[in-house]
Amino acid sequence: MAGNEKPFRGNRRPSNPIRAVDVPLIKKRIRQGEFLNRIAADYDVNPGRISEIKSGQRFAEIPPAL
Repeated sequence: MAGNEKPFRGNRRPSNPIRAVDVPLIKKRIRQGEFLNRIAADYDVNPGRISEIKSGQRFAEIPPAL
């Protein structure tokens, strides 16, 4: 292994980070009433990350898409 990489264990793999450019569309989908777990699946992240966006804990400064 090169650098500081950690080996994957079993089928687990880290989630993708949510990019700031994706947040307006995520917020729009939340506003339209789409289920958080479906949004999370589209971005390959934990639904908790989408919940954090919804509650304003993350990316509060970014407005939803029109």
